[in-house]
Amino acid sequence: MMPPDKVIRGNEPLVWPNGLCCGVDEAGRGPLAGPVFAAAVILDQERIPQGLKDSKKIPEPRRIDLEGRIKTVAMAWSVANASVQEIDELNILQATLLAMRRAVEALVLVPEVILVDGLFCPNVAGHRMAVVKGDQRVLEISAASILAKTARDRWMLSLSDQWPQYQFERHKGYPTPLHLKLLAQHGPCPHHRQSFGPVRDCSCP
Repeated sequence: MMPPDKVIRGNEPLVWPNGLCCGVDEAGRGPLAGPVFAAAVILDQERIPQGLKDSKKIPEPRRIDLEGRIKTVAMAWSVANASVQEIDELNILQATLLAMRRAVEALVLVPEVILVDGLFCPNVAGHRMAVVKGDQRVLEISAASILAKTARDRWMLSLSDQWPQYQFERHKGYPTPLHLKLLAQHGPCPHHRQSFGPVRDCSCP
């Protein structure tokens, strides 16, 4: 794993080289089921939607509204994922970076600067910068967090139609008490992450 060219921490000034810039973020590192999603967004600086911030701090109806606005006015955007099988084979960090790389490489424009939420960056061409709490500090990353979150939530809703006994529509695969209870009752389905402890250790009926 290549280290980022720079890590911006805490209150360190947000400074990066000139050039076409994309923000990258993920959704779904912590759940016990479903893929991990990532998004990459290049914003048009003249048409930035109001209200961009960390997707976890935005109510779902507002996230969905912002998703549509971002897709309409951004210069480029893409969403990608890494499967449950890839998560189990690679580990969640490597699978997350894989999803991020896929998202960046799927952009119709080639960014020169890649700003990524957290401490790690995918192996992509360009000047790669990791921004701690970037989804709260960088609008491009905030936009990516919204696209990744809404895409993954939508995927989990479709999964709930196929496996209603797990009630994925209520917890989106996260290890809530309800999900853990249903996992213990029914055992894991093919969309559960076998490498995650609660899934691996659950008692099947």
